[in-house]
Amino acid sequence: MTLETGDKAPDFSLIADNGKPFKLSSKVKGKALLVFYPGDGLPVCKQQMIDYRDGFDQFNSLGVDVIAISADDSSAIKSFKKEYDLPFTLLSDADGEVAKLYDSFGWFGVKRSVYLIDKELEIKYKHVESVSIYSRSVEELSEMIKRKS
Repeated sequence: MTLETGDKAPDFSLIADNGKPFKLSSKVKGKALLVFYPGDGLPVCKQQMIDYRDGFDQFNSLGVDVIAISADDSSAIKSFKKEYDLPFTLLSDADGEVAKLYDSFGWFGVKRSVYLIDKELEIKYKHVESVSIYSRSVEELSEMIKRKS
């Protein structure tokens, strides 16, 4: 089944960068941007997360929490968060099960994608990159969030 705008986002529980369980339905209080990315050590992923870090205040001003999800294990995401001073939550989807639920898993693992969801877990926006060397910029996402609010 393919998820579409207007569908209810699948709930999940993953291990966060602080080593604790993170259950989507109990953590989302407003809007959230779920960001799936292939891995911490990849150049495009690093640049994407730095871009989102630098645009964190812009996301905050729009009332959006950023939640980034990769297939890296919990120790890797903790190190990645610390090394690049990332102010948002990173989650470990080591077996790719959540990425599969979100149409974000392919031949080479986790696909780069973004989902905007609201507090009822309704999908307001979905974009799965066809080629992992591209990512949505803070500016593109901010404009989309304004249109969907």
